[in-house]
Amino acid sequence: MANQYEDLIHKAYSAFNERNIDKALSTMQKDVQWSKAWEGGYIIGHDEIKQYWTRQWTEINPKVEPVGFEKRENGSLEVKVHQNVKDLQGGLIFDGLVKHVYTFEDGLIKTMDIELIEN
Repeated sequence: MANQYEDLIHKAYSAFNERNIDKALSTMQKDVQWSKAWEGGYIIGHDEIKQYWTRQWTEINPKVEPVGFEKRENGSLEVKVHQNVKDLQGGLIFDGLVKHVYTFEDGLIKTMDIELIEN
């Protein structure tokens, strides 16, 4: 089951990096809860994610790549992510690792939260 979720996560990140919102949303429950790292707080559902990402991409150019997976005791999946964020002129805003923590329901992403990696 863990490999199925890792494959799903890879598909979601690849679609995000391609700016293919519909493909990314196909990996998520309709009522997915998603952390708004860029703005803070959470959004719920496909429409809110689509609006958030569309707005985000008019101001920054993020690329995210999963580099490690760890199943947590509570059943969630911790994904270590290399995140590279540039402004639209190519200036570097952030380049480093963060943790994205996922829960799943019926084979799709149910929630995503973000945690900082402690040095």
